[in-house]
Amino acid sequence: MSRLLLVEDDDRLAALVTRYLLGHGFDVHRVDCGEQAIASIQCAPPDVVLLDLGLPDMDGLDVCRRVRAQYNGVLCIFSAQADDIQQVLGLELGADDYITKPIEPRVLLARLRAHLRRQTSVPAAQDDVALVFGQLRIEPDSRDVHLSGQPVGLTTADFDLLVLLARNPGRIIDRETLFQGLRGIGFDGMDRSMDARISRLRRRLGDTEPDPTRIKTVRGQGYLFSPAAWE
Repeated sequence: MSRLLLVEDDDRLAALVTRYLLGHGFDVHRVDCGEQAIASIQCAPPDVVLLDLGLPDMDGLDVCRRVRAQYNGVLCIFSAQADDIQQVLGLELGADDYITKPIEPRVLLARLRAHLRRQTSVPAAQDDVALVFGQLRIEPDSRDVHLSGQPVGLTTADFDLLVLLARNPGRIIDRETLFQGLRGIGFDGMDRSMDARISRLRRRLGDTEPDPTRIKTVRGQGYLFSPAAWE
């Protein structure tokens, strides 16, 4: 049974979500403010955090900012704020997903299960081999990344994105492939969340020049992991 922390101050919605997820294999603990959420995550890290933004004591983005560096589980923002700026900011701060309200319970359940599958899946034997490109070393089995000998801390979602790109060096990977491979859903043509994740991954890997060279944007096509740029 996966442990889920629901951070939601709407009592009616919290009751509905809790009841549904309890009936589908989740052990749900609910808090209704940011400080309680931070304390719960730090004291007893859950498998999943479902985080509302409009909390009474602080913005949910501040919660994300304060816990993400230490918390390695799945963190999904759960908000009625559907504008692009909020979604991009949430993903830039380290959220694994941005789920907008209202959402069908079955779809919410499927999204949460998909994240948990990716986090707990055991790599196939042929996928255990380290990926090495110059100063970059990726260990799929231990999920460790080192750049120039120094460890790079990545969220689960960012690590999966890096591995998908690195296993296709020199190839353009379009957004549809990224969405299907990482989130199990198709690209709707408007969702900019993958761009935000690419931007965050670049920063973690020191690829922040005006024209990134390590993970390139190929306009109108997708992204390309350049193996020669890590020398």
